[in-house]
Amino acid sequence: MKIPFSPPDITELELRYVEEAMRSGWITTGPKTKEFEAKLSSFYGTPKTVCVNSATAAMELILREMGVGPGDEVITSAYTYSASASVIKHVGAEIVLVDVAKDSYFIDYQQLADSITERTKAIIPVDIGGVMADYDKVYDAANSKKHLYRPGTRKQSLFEHPIILADAAHSIGASLRGKKSGTCADFSAFSFHAVKNLTTAEGGAITWLPREGIDNDEMYQDFQLYSLHGQSKDALSKMRLGAWEYDIVFPGYKCNMIDILAALGIAQLERFPGLTDKRYRTIAAYDKVFLPLGMQSLQHEGDDHCGNGHLYLLRIPDIDEKQRNHIIEAMAEKGVACNVHFKPLPMFTGYQALGFDIKDYPNAYHQYRNEITLPTHTLLTEEQIAYIIDSMLSVLRDMSII
Repeated sequence: MKIPFSPPDITELELRYVEEAMRSGWITTGPKTKEFEAKLSSFYGTPKTVCVNSATAAMELILREMGVGPGDEVITSAYTYSASASVIKHVGAEIVLVDVAKDSYFIDYQQLADSITERTKAIIPVDIGGVMADYDKVYDAANSKKHLYRPGTRKQSLFEHPIILADAAHSIGASLRGKKSGTCADFSAFSFHAVKNLTTAEGGAITWLPREGIDNDEMYQDFQLYSLHGQSKDALSKMRLGAWEYDIVFPGYKCNMIDILAALGIAQLERFPGLTDKRYRTIAAYDKVFLPLGMQSLQHEGDDHCGNGHLYLLRIPDIDEKQRNHIIEAMAEKGVACNVHFKPLPMFTGYQALGFDIKDYPNAYHQYRNEITLPTHTLLTEEQIAYIIDSMLSVLRDMSII
């Protein structure tokens, strides 16, 4: 049996919507993208949504829109994918990495507070595997040091603390204390990459919370300008008869979403509740077997939160990195593709070159060394789920782990 880690779940609905977009004569940014943005705003419960080509672009544009740059510091977690930190470097600010809490995948909130300085302009908490970081604790940390906050731009001065930018790449549809992802941070950046719960093949989105002094229409227009060369009209507006002329307001970037991908996203959004249910079915089957054996998994449901089932992060106590890698290789030999989420940033050459050392992040390494991510994609059959479980148990027995 061959079981891939996370293939896209594409049905006739996606194919029909994409075909309609392609036959419409409009395939770049246009009416479907605007429709997708409106539907996402309704789903999130936010005033506006801007679609772009990745969560990475979304985070960078937010930092640029808020004037974060050289001389500033931005704090994020050491336990994340590179995008959370690379965007800080892109805008010229200094990356400040904070360890996760002991036995947690989420940033240590006390260490976060301790890391805030007069140069801190933004904080990027990271949602992991479909479960949100605790944004109440993030705000508590930020507010505990708000006396150090030194806004450097007019837009920064609208905030009384460093700007909270959620890396919500994993958490569409998740909730924390009754609030949906997208409504718990000042700004949120989502991913619609091919392996995400909702995919547009490649894509991302920006949302933000209403705030006095922020005109939502102006903010939306600013992000539109940033994503399309600083051009005052998008292609749809320019194509209207006699409306060819436009202005370049500033030298912007090129990271807009296109209608073909937005059409795919609209279909995925319609199917989203059913897709989430399928992920929960798989998670329940895994937990039923692995938790009684003393293993640990990322808990998608709790008293104060509800995840979206994006990833099944399994930790096997008392094994080391070498044994973990052997398990993944043995599972691959049985046809089951597993993964690791995440290798902490200080373990990568590029971040070591910036002066980071994994020895300074012991909790992140402790989480990483024995973590294995099992497939949870929505195309899994009951037979495949049973095969994955049986394969894992067989490998663990062969290694005398259970």
